[in-house]
Amino acid sequence: MSAETIHNRIAMLRAERGISRRQLADALGVHYQTIGYLERGEYSPSLYLALKIAQYFEVGVEVIFSTEPFPRLGERSA
Repeated sequence: MSAETIHNRIAMLRAERGISRRQLADALGVHYQTIGYLERGEYSPSLYLALKIAQYFEVGVEVIFSTEPFPRLGERSA
């Protein structure tokens, strides 16, 4: 991973809500493969797209995206 990798919780949020990549892509107006690239960290979203994703899930953008890896569920940050 590069130093400019953006970590995200898109896959987790989709799974929690039972939303497919295609459903999310259609709602955001992007190709469904873009969602896969985002989830795998192969593509960093524009600020506009990041804000649209946060708006779609009704959470703050910092809940979904981070420059640091998110702790795994059940782990506490030191």
